[in-house]
Amino acid sequence: MEYFTSNEVLTLLNVARNKSARCWAMLLLSYKHALRPSECCGLRLTDVDLSAGSIRIGRLKNGNPNRQEITGHRGKPLLDEYVAIRAWLKERGSDPSPFLFTSQKSKRIDRTQWFRQFQSICSGAGIDTERAHPHVLRHSLATHLVEGHADVLEIKQRLGHKSIQSTMVYSHIGDRQADTATRRVLNELF
Repeated sequence: MEYFTSNEVLTLLNVARNKSARCWAMLLLSYKHALRPSECCGLRLTDVDLSAGSIRIGRLKNGNPNRQEITGHRGKPLLDEYVAIRAWLKERGSDPSPFLFTSQKSKRIDRTQWFRQFQSICSGAGIDTERAHPHVLRHSLATHLVEGHADVLEIKQRLGHKSIQSTMVYSHIGDRQADTATRRVLNELF
């Protein structure tokens, strides 16, 4: 399964921020909330509540919708959702569209348009074309959660999966990770 390393995510975010506030916000929300491209493009203004610090995620593919926390990040401003969303809302202005991410014609941005912009961001970040798809951001968050030893049920909830089997696809643990885990557990036991 294709994914971006954490350093590649930061590089992508930097390129996206330099491209536009919309690209930065779309990329950041797609990554941190494991959004499919159509889920990101379908976000409505009413889904985002900055005062409560939450975002309502409507899942496709019969997934579980949920409400997730919007987070800041003092150490890495590129990861601060508040700053990214506010920058986009300022640039967006008084557009009457109910959708969060709009095109120049005041319509909901289409997932194919987002795909093309994401390809451009990847090109600017030196990312190979095989991974130049915004859905890879979803895989990246899942992979990073697995690498950070998040519980599989936490990952399932974040991704909005109904079935744990869908989440288990991300549990690609290598021999080195298994060796490290075994040493850690055995050292704690004995």
